[in-house]
Amino acid sequence: MFRFVPPRGSRKVGQGLSRLLKTTTRVNADAVRQGGQVASEVARKAARKAVEAVKARTEPAPHAPPGRFVEVDGVRVHVIVHGQGRPVVLIHGNGTMAEDWVISGVVERLARSYRVIAIDRPGFGHSERPRHRVWTAAAQARLLHGVLGKLSVERPVLVGHSWGTLVALALAAQGQDDLRGLVLLSGYYYPTRRADVGLIAPLAVPGLGDAARAMTPDSVGRLLAPGVFRHVFSPQPVPARFTARFPVAVAVHPRQARASAEDTATMTTAAALLQPHYPRLRLPVAILSGDADAVVDPREQSCRLHGEVAGSTLTLLPGKGHMIHYGAAARIARVVDGQMALTGRALRWQ
Repeated sequence: MFRFVPPRGSRKVGQGLSRLLKTTTRVNADAVRQGGQVASEVARKAARKAVEAVKARTEPAPHAPPGRFVEVDGVRVHVIVHGQGRPVVLIHGNGTMAEDWVISGVVERLARSYRVIAIDRPGFGHSERPRHRVWTAAAQARLLHGVLGKLSVERPVLVGHSWGTLVALALAAQGQDDLRGLVLLSGYYYPTRRADVGLIAPLAVPGLGDAARAMTPDSVGRLLAPGVFRHVFSPQPVPARFTARFPVAVAVHPRQARASAEDTATMTTAAALLQPHYPRLRLPVAILSGDADAVVDPREQSCRLHGEVAGSTLTLLPGKGHMIHYGAAARIARVVDGQMALTGRALRWQ
């Protein structure tokens, strides 16, 4: 999963927030000691910042949407659609968006033969994420099911990356869609202890998380972003096309930051709920991972899943990190071709 705040980055963000909170507290205390007039001015500035923060959370992300919108159950979902033919659905990981599939070259490669639908998950990219719902992997899968229905998508191959593999598996588990196959990239399938979950979970709490984001300038996210990108691509360098085209402003926007924090907080629970179903899956499943992934351990996750899913295939890409869809677009396309060539059967969860 491309997490905007992976383990190493999480500690940096947590330390940065801690310093910011301490500094803010010290400044306010000094202002009070200096007199009521200064304290009043500080309060007015704080109020203005709060109003600006609320506006930032409700205004569109600062980047023109490259696709179009589909409304499902009152939620506007942004989709990017290219090509014609049998459908392939792309589900992105945490902290990123549908546009990542375009930048990586996967959309262009697959669109030569298929109808490719890349979907912004709730709260990411340009899709809405209403607060009155708890956006678990299962809830996101139900929304995705509605989107596919609106787009008249039948028997797709689902390609999920990282956190997106949980949504793909949840959609399969719900059994509402006749799926042709699953292609799971750099996935997280079994609950483990993760430092990032403990650090980021408080930011997913309504009110507390909003306050923290309101006090964190956008410049902090922009400052940390290059280090995060190096971590998720490691040991490969960050591709030049990613640096040039990835919309960092969208990734650090308060709306997407909230979605990323919430998904991080629910990740281990989602994996735990799906785990009992893996041995019952009867569908072509291709599992791919980089053997040098610094975000998700392929031995604990991908290799273990391969052992539980009958008939699945496992590919470990030598020396590759978490973002394997960069540099392996042709390999992913061949795997999709292989699943399309199978007659397959409707999904069965026994």
